[in-house]
Amino acid sequence: MSSEKGDSSPLNVAIVGYGLGGKVFHAPLVKSTEGMKVSGIVTRSQEKKNQANTDLPSAEIFGSFEELLSKADQFDIAVITTPNTEHAPQAIAAMKAGLHVVVDKPVAINSGQCRQMMEVSRETGKLLSVFQNRRWDADFLTVKKLIESGALGKVSRFESRFERWRPQPKANSWRESSAAEDGGGLLFDLGSHAIDQATFLFGKPTDVYAEMDVRRSGIKSDDDSFVSLSFQNGVRAHIWVSLVSASAGPRFRVLGSAGAYSKLGVDPQEEALRNGKTPLDADWGMEPQSQWGSLSQYKDDVHIEGKVESLRGCHQKFYEIMRDAVKGLGPVPVKAEEALQTMEIIELARNSAAKKQSLAMSHS
Repeated sequence: MSSEKGDSSPLNVAIVGYGLGGKVFHAPLVKSTEGMKVSGIVTRSQEKKNQANTDLPSAEIFGSFEELLSKADQFDIAVITTPNTEHAPQAIAAMKAGLHVVVDKPVAINSGQCRQMMEVSRETGKLLSVFQNRRWDADFLTVKKLIESGALGKVSRFESRFERWRPQPKANSWRESSAAEDGGGLLFDLGSHAIDQATFLFGKPTDVYAEMDVRRSGIKSDDDSFVSLSFQNGVRAHIWVSLVSASAGPRFRVLGSAGAYSKLGVDPQEEALRNGKTPLDADWGMEPQSQWGSLSQYKDDVHIEGKVESLRGCHQKFYEIMRDAVKGLGPVPVKAEEALQTMEIIELARNSAAKKQSLAMSHS
């Protein structure tokens, strides 16, 4: 293994699962990160094995997770990008085998599993992080900068939307066919991103209220949900995630005592990855001017409104920070404690929706 501090050899990364997450998101980002190498791929599908051999000819292809663990001493990091039910058992087994672990979001299917993972991380001394790549979205970085600069004054409301139009469920999609108890549904999927972004900005909420609905036939968990988070500093975060929105609202709308910021459209990095681009491309993470958000302010009772250039998105930062953490040069990019908090909020949101009432967040 090559994880000793100061060792200049690249970290060997094994990606467990070569579906959309492994092939489109993780492999290109790892491959583009200096000091990292995709050295292993785990997939049972012969078709995906063939694709992995084409995409990553120098990587060793494993037909099972157990095969990878038998050669764990040849790797530094395991990236778990399998169905949500596999996250906890595979992450725990990988850490016990001596590997640091990155888990795709959500970290697990419940908070109890997350706590088990954290305990194994402490016992083994192996790092555990969760792939909340949307902390490095262009628009979210812009929102964060505006809030920190004071351009909006004291923030009162933070609105966040992931709204899409998919009237027919995807065929053979475990994300849409699984029950919430097995990590299915939109709150676990896009909702975990939106909740993580809100708590990254404002901390732990005091109260959670949620509405969760199943709008389409043939699925077992939510596809149209709303979550409200109240924070100690007075901020209310309103989060919408939907697959039945034929007209999407603002991706972000942030209201403050000195102004407001509103932004349509989504960060370009996911689409770029789907189209075969990587962070090595010159225009990576750059939003076109047509998608820049608007800042509205009042100065001396005069209304001023103008476009705000979006900061450059940089999902690759996740793996750059993870590389440094493995080499002992800093913390992991997303702490397991933060992922646990997101999981606890999702569980409380589900409970709130069932009871149709706001529920207090435990601060024990």
